[in-house]
Amino acid sequence: MPLPDFDSAVGHSFGLEVDSVMIRQITEVSGLKMEQDVIEYKSNTADGKFFVRKAPGAPKAGEVTLTRGLTADNSFERWIKDCRFGKMGEARKGGAIIVFDYEGFPIKRYKLTNAWAKSLEISSLKAGDTSVLTEKLVITYESMEVE
Repeated sequence: MPLPDFDSAVGHSFGLEVDSVMIRQITEVSGLKMEQDVIEYKSNTADGKFFVRKAPGAPKAGEVTLTRGLTADNSFERWIKDCRFGKMGEARKGGAIIVFDYEGFPIKRYKLTNAWAKSLEISSLKAGDTSVLTEKLVITYESMEVE
């Protein structure tokens, strides 16, 4: 369901879809960006003035960090295990990060190409602490498209 004109999206929840498997417990997404190189052409005009013209270059690969509460779901662990043991044919996946509205409808999809799990970090384990345990997965990708 598209947003009405001039309304901004509020990220009520986020999901990661990898190989048609949806992981919906994502609480934070950071570092998601599209970037490309800049090529500078330096030259002189006919009357001797120096100028610089900039043009778009090759797109850059990126990294995104996903955070979720620690659960019994071991999909993050399985994915990084494949990467650590060099099974890159199985580890490189297509997927998408999805932003959901308050009713659970997807409002934006960020499609990732040839993504793989770079690192997995578990929050500090402290006896007697009442804060939620989290896991952070860093995913590197070759390209991103907004759908």
